[in-house]
Amino acid sequence: MSGADTSHSDYVGGLFRSHYDWLCGRLHRHLDSRAHAEDIAADTFVQLLSSPSVEPIRQPRALLTTIAQRLMYQLWRRRDLERAYLDALDTDDTCTAPSPEDLAQMLEALQAIDQLLDGLPAKVKATFLLSQLNGLTYPQIAAELGISQRSVSDYMTRAFNRCLRLCLE
Repeated sequence: MSGADTSHSDYVGGLFRSHYDWLCGRLHRHLDSRAHAEDIAADTFVQLLSSPSVEPIRQPRALLTTIAQRLMYQLWRRRDLERAYLDALDTDDTCTAPSPEDLAQMLEALQAIDQLLDGLPAKVKATFLLSQLNGLTYPQIAAELGISQRSVSDYMTRAFNRCLRLCLE
């Protein structure tokens, strides 16, 4: 570890000692358990530690809050995906329950898709998911979302291009 790396980790360590308890308390107000708040707070400092040198931070609590909120939103999005998938399984009488390993793989795949589509507008994401996961046709998607078939085609192209670009990186 170089001297610059040591000073960066020392700086982040000082931030951790000064703000970890505060961040845990702040997150606990938004999350269902203290353990989840502690996990998000720890992940916040891990991200800060893995980032390029960040010293000095004029408003460390603002930065920590921003990073933690992003991680919290990712957690909620992952939970929503899991809940939607499990709800779909509950309503599909023809489907037998997958094994825990299959379920974990499917949820991991859904999370990967969600990350690929992250940053796209909601309608583009919805169009892609309705097509790829629900198997809807373009006219059905257009009716479902209240958009034109041309928009469906444009949104699908946009989503596929993003997936392709990110997969080739």
